Amino acid sequence: MQFEDFDLDPSLLDSLKAMGHKSPTTIQQQTIPLAMEQRDILARAPTGTGKTASFLLPALQHLIDYPRRRPGQARVLVLTPTRELASQVHRYACHLATDLGLDIAIVTGGVPYGPQEEALQGNVDILVATPGRLHEYLEKQKFSAEDVEILVIDEADRMLDMGFTNIVQTIAIEAQGRKQNMLFSATLEGNGVKRFAKELLNDPITVEAEPPRSESAKIHQWIHLADHKEHKFALLCNLLRQEDVKRAIVFVKTRDAVSSLDGMLQHEGIACAFMRGDMEQKRRFQALGRFTKGEVNVLLATDVAARGIDIDDITHVINYDMPHSADVYVHRIGRTGRAGAKGTAISLVEAHDMRILSKIERYIEQPLKRRAIEGLRPNNKEAKVPTKKKVKVSAATKKRKAKKRNK
Repeated sequence: MQFEDFDLDPSLLDSLKAMGHKSPTTIQQQTIPLAMEQRDILARAPTGTGKTASFLLPALQHLIDYPRRRPGQARVLVLTPTRELASQVHRYACHLATDLGLDIAIVTGGVPYGPQEEALQGNVDILVATPGRLHEYLEKQKFSAEDVEILVIDEADRMLDMGFTNIVQTIAIEAQGRKQNMLFSATLEGNGVKRFAKELLNDPITVEAEPPRSESAKIHQWIHLADHKEHKFALLCNLLRQEDVKRAIVFVKTRDAVSSLDGMLQHEGIACAFMRGDMEQKRRFQALGRFTKGEVNVLLATDVAARGIDIDDITHVINYDMPHSADVYVHRIGRTGRAGAKGTAISLVEAHDMRILSKIERYIEQPLKRRAIEGLRPNNKEAKVPTKKKVKVSAATKKRKAKKRNK
């Protein structure tokens, strides 16, 4: 299948060609035809599957097919959980709409209010926004959602994790005239996203990109067992000094741990940048800029801070701290092995991490290889995951339960 098969406007096809997009990804093949029929979409699309074009191309085609009759506010509203992701979606939309003469605006926190308020006063065709700042403008009556025809919720799972559920629902209620909704999430497991989708979508079609288990097949995965924190740090330093580590993201659990690890690595002569969820927007962009430009080849990040990082040539993902759930693990490692390239994901595992490691191995349906570095081999044996003891049921209890069943 080719992009020409979607009956897209020639200007969009020209933009795709100029951007180097030769053929649609799996999620694009599944989503675009349905979205162009104005069906509501519930899509599971992990990072790196091409989901942004999945909703932007149908939205842009809609604006081409049904031109605006009068100036006004946003006809297409895209909500993203983070500023970085909003910036990337906005930039991508501008590239796709190069020759369309559309007004595409962005509203996020962490930047001055003035320019954003000025943009909202003018004509807006597509608005990309983070929920918090947009809700502020909604309450101040600087923004109206009455003209919204297409509502897109990107990375809905993280939207929920960051506590934006009520705000997104409020914005959706204000956009009562919308004709179409699209919700994209890295995972559809659990009740949270499904309940969220039920409240926002109307008779949606569920679309799934390649399952995380097969996505991870092109990524080399293994673990190193660590005896303690000092051992784990020594393992990390050794790994980061390897020649094949061209560009690595190191995941850490907390904001404080990010700052601490940054200082420790700098002391070891390993240059790195870091991103924390509480950083000012300017500092976040500076850190990401140093990493993308190759000034440093290591980026330390928490899961929240890393949302929206969209870089194709990440060679390694290193889990310095293990994630809290198996699907977060899959989302983390999905940042490497993109655009057809091979990637490497390495986890540093202490004894207390064995329970989540066991869950991850069950989730991805494969055991992770154990490897050791000469000179840094663990002294302790691998910790075993404690199993739940079966409670012995007495004969009297069994008899009592049998009587109840037979009544």
